Amino acid sequence: MNKGRVLAVFITAATVALIAIGTLWPGKTALQYSGGKNLLRTSSTPQAAVENLGDEIRLRAWGAAYSSLGNKAEFSQSDFVHDLTGYYLSLRTYATLESFEVRPLHASSDQAEVRLRMHWSSVVGPFTTTRDLQVVKNGDRWNVDWPLVRKTVVPPQVIPENYLRWDVIYRGPGDDWGVQDVEAPHVRIVDMHPVQRAEGVVVLGELLNEDVVPAYVSVRATLQSKSGSPISTEGSFDKISHILLPKQVTPFFVNFPNATLSDVGSIRMEPLSGLVSASAGPVIVIENQQLNPAPGATVTGQLVNQSGQVVNIAHILETLYDKTGQVVWVADQYTDHALLPLTPIPFDIHIPEDLARKVSSERTIVETYSVGGVH
Repeated sequence: MNKGRVLAVFITAATVALIAIGTLWPGKTALQYSGGKNLLRTSSTPQAAVENLGDEIRLRAWGAAYSSLGNKAEFSQSDFVHDLTGYYLSLRTYATLESFEVRPLHASSDQAEVRLRMHWSSVVGPFTTTRDLQVVKNGDRWNVDWPLVRKTVVPPQVIPENYLRWDVIYRGPGDDWGVQDVEAPHVRIVDMHPVQRAEGVVVLGELLNEDVVPAYVSVRATLQSKSGSPISTEGSFDKISHILLPKQVTPFFVNFPNATLSDVGSIRMEPLSGLVSASAGPVIVIENQQLNPAPGATVTGQLVNQSGQVVNIAHILETLYDKTGQVVWVADQYTDHALLPLTPIPFDIHIPEDLARKVSSERTIVETYSVGGVH
């Protein structure tokens, strides 16, 4: 089973779990739609109207949410739903609205502007979206005008693709190819050091695939006490590119919650690799990239999918270095929108404030997931 299928199974299982939780422990909004007492507030103020809409979106009560909009004649209910959940399969499709914040910006007697900040939960972590809403008074009620972002239309065109691809054919049960199949690719840790953080110890570094074939890689680290006994063992699941083409480098990030660096005498590192089918596409180009200094340090830019296929999820990995070239931090972000061909998608990755002034340079890599496989 390849990584793309594992991700799909994980998403499906997580979605079923979230539905079960909502069934067993329904919130006050769920009670309203299951025949209970109407617990939604009346839309007698702009804030109440937006709060009601947020509750309906959280419940996925799309019909009720769409019906409450003041400008629903401008688009269909399907357009409204896809604006929130994605026009193409992406993280938004299976995300759950965990909470939201409503912030009034300004108001008059019959119009108001309110900011709705929505906090979503997905299988790879949380993300936040923000909409500035116009709210209009209609009699004794207020209605939200939804600022619909319409589907991006990619014009018909021909996009040639000639990237490299590696396929692996394994020995079958009736084949006699010797005592074993092709050996695992040779990988090597080229940088590693621990960092003490408030939440525990983090082991940062970089891993090189020094072979001529692609590899599925991971890193396992064991903290050892000063007496040599093991304290804890953890692996790198996130903040690493698991698929490495020949001569490619990935950062890794191994987290040890509640550990203290002063208790550590040594660290045993174990790079792991396996032969895997892979390709050098789809090609994702990074444009207008900028390292923005503290305060509020970030790395910003745009991803452009130069292939002719839709990329459902992109994982952006930032390796941050100091003036000596040592890894200072590893940051990442998943896109919540699918990447359409030749359509820029912005990204904005936060750098911890206490580390920002140590950062002198950065390197960005992008791992992509498409329906039917991983690249």
